[in-house]
Amino acid sequence: MRVLGIETSCDETAVALVETNPWSTDILAQVISSQIEQHRPYGGVVPELATREHLRNLPLLVPRVLSDMNLTLDGIDAVAATEGPGLASSLLIGHSYARALAIALSKPMFGVNHLEGHLFSPFIANRRAVEFPFVGLIVSGGHTLLAHALGWDRYIKLGSTVDDAAGEAFDKVAKLLGLPYPGGPEIERNAMRGNPEAFGLPRSFPERDNLNFSFSGLKTAVRFFYEKSAQMQQADAEWTYDLCASFQKAVVDVLVRKAVQAVAHARVDRLAVSGGVVCNKMLRDELEFACYEAGIDLILAEPAFCTDNAGMIAGVAAEKLAAGIEARCGDDINPNLDLFSPEPGGEAARGLSAAVKLKNRQGQQVAEQGDVPAQHEIEVW
Repeated sequence: MRVLGIETSCDETAVALVETNPWSTDILAQVISSQIEQHRPYGGVVPELATREHLRNLPLLVPRVLSDMNLTLDGIDAVAATEGPGLASSLLIGHSYARALAIALSKPMFGVNHLEGHLFSPFIANRRAVEFPFVGLIVSGGHTLLAHALGWDRYIKLGSTVDDAAGEAFDKVAKLLGLPYPGGPEIERNAMRGNPEAFGLPRSFPERDNLNFSFSGLKTAVRFFYEKSAQMQQADAEWTYDLCASFQKAVVDVLVRKAVQAVAHARVDRLAVSGGVVCNKMLRDELEFACYEAGIDLILAEPAFCTDNAGMIAGVAAEKLAAGIEARCGDDINPNLDLFSPEPGGEAARGLSAAVKLKNRQGQQVAEQGDVPAQHEIEVW
């Protein structure tokens, strides 16, 4: 089954074609048109500019993806597009285009939650079959959250940011230091030349049972420190490098610690990490080391698949169709679309306690040895 996916939730126009097989979902072709250069002079995303770029790029990218595979529109089986969350004007372009295409072709249309796409992108990018349950960590410019995935459309929120997202904090600190947009790569570039232990910056919510994130206090601490150290900045050219390294280390420490704690509390052995901030090499290295020590199966996508892309949108739709889930698409976009919904039966089973209770129930229902099907090897690359 081939699914054409469209992603226009923010400032990237992305189109991808994926195909399901018995072992995984393969991304056959993908193209992403980045708008960084257009938004850089303004220090952030300008919604009206993003909308105009989506309008200009989308009709060009869809034929390009199909031509890369020598296919026509009749060669696809379904269409998927991001329904939310995101910028309303940007979402509207991709969602409207996809709906019109699905109607014209008489094909099913899937409206996909952008965060759900991120949640499963490590599996899709690694050509790995989705395995439940697992804990997902999403770290991007607009979101930082931990989710316990029990099954399709059954996600429990373990923790999220109470203020700034991690990527947002990177951008704001970079702007404070006079670094260009986007801030994450610029801070990482400077941090490579600095000492991460130079300045003792705060870490949020150190208690083990609190899986929420907060980066506003860290951002404020950097601002106060920066403003009170003008003379040091002039006297020592390495000062900014050390501050970038110390800030990056503080963010990474919190993300890694909370992720490992969430896996332990949810009593699972898999951690899937996604989002644009996961392009940060220090974060990837620290996650790999911490998960190795804790015996956690870490699933990381390559940096190209961590940022917003259509492969994850089409991939989620394809996986759901393969699992027998009926295609669903709302009548309109939803910029505030929630990933988490009440458990079946009306019980709002969200949070850590629900995850632990479910795991305990699963542990009591152990299948007998003869009922367990043989596991087949799956090639992962």
